[in-house]
Amino acid sequence: MPSFTELFAGLPVAALVLDEAGCIAHANGAAELLLNQSDRAMRGLSLEQILSLPPGYAEQRDGRAFASYDCELQLRRGGRLRVDFHDTPAAHGSAWRVIMLYGVRDGHSGSQAAGARAAIGAAAMLGHEIKNPLSGIRGAAQLLSGEVDDRSVLTDLIIAEVDRIAALIDRMQDFTDDRPRALQAQNIYPVLAHAVQLASAGFARGIVIEERFDPSLPPVRIDRDAFVQVLVNLLKNAAEALDEIERPRIILGTAYRHGMSHSIGGGQRRAVPIELTITDNGPGAPADIAGHLFEPFVSGKREGRGFGLPMVEKLVGEMNGFVRYAREGYPPMTVFRIHLPRA
Repeated sequence: MPSFTELFAGLPVAALVLDEAGCIAHANGAAELLLNQSDRAMRGLSLEQILSLPPGYAEQRDGRAFASYDCELQLRRGGRLRVDFHDTPAAHGSAWRVIMLYGVRDGHSGSQAAGARAAIGAAAMLGHEIKNPLSGIRGAAQLLSGEVDDRSVLTDLIIAEVDRIAALIDRMQDFTDDRPRALQAQNIYPVLAHAVQLASAGFARGIVIEERFDPSLPPVRIDRDAFVQVLVNLLKNAAEALDEIERPRIILGTAYRHGMSHSIGGGQRRAVPIELTITDNGPGAPADIAGHLFEPFVSGKREGRGFGLPMVEKLVGEMNGFVRYAREGYPPMTVFRIHLPRA
């Protein structure tokens, strides 16, 4: 059995262990590579001697966990990093800390790659989705040009297929709607109850939706209709992933996460402590698309069009929050985690 040292050194994520004095006691291989310093060179140094700290981190160092997403940090030896920064206690009641640094890919090259994938996906999806109804319309028109007994059947077919094309185009146009959302302070729990009721009466019928709520959660600032759409999309996504699962489970959870923030551009950050999680025990996304779920036209479903999760990300972003996908726990479960600002 490998030792702790071997397991820690082999972690694929950059990790630092800080002692009671806030000095680096251990750094794994991924941290050495990311920070361009050896474990031996970093031992005994404070975190500030290695890199700049995320905004708000110094004020939050009171024993609680801290997370800051998509932050740009300055290396003291030169260079800059864009990372998701996580600080957690090494153990309950311990003054030792574990720092995890998740590298964020360069925005320019990443957006180019994402744009190329979206364009390719759009071409493939539109070719498939529009070609089929057009073929039906053409066939019906050919029949109408001849002698048929009941033309109403064929005209109904043409109307239905044209409506299907129009509906597809309408869904694509949703992505271009940039009108500001009417955000208001809301108690999140009646909204959650409404979404669960919709799910249980339809696509999630027969699946128990467990609730693990923090009862002391403060009001959140959201657009109610947009938030219901987000919830329904994610609950439907979870329900569809459980089609072939013997004991399907969906868990809806809420929590208040002190210190959680994300970048809003220009070096500014916004606190997003309200956390909502939608968890299911399905198989998760295929590995080859797991990192691209929020890009338009990317889908792991046979009949999927790749609209649902990009729309979720768009709506959550318009409510000044963010959404993440992960596989967590043992056995692994699928988790969609939403963070929003409090009212």
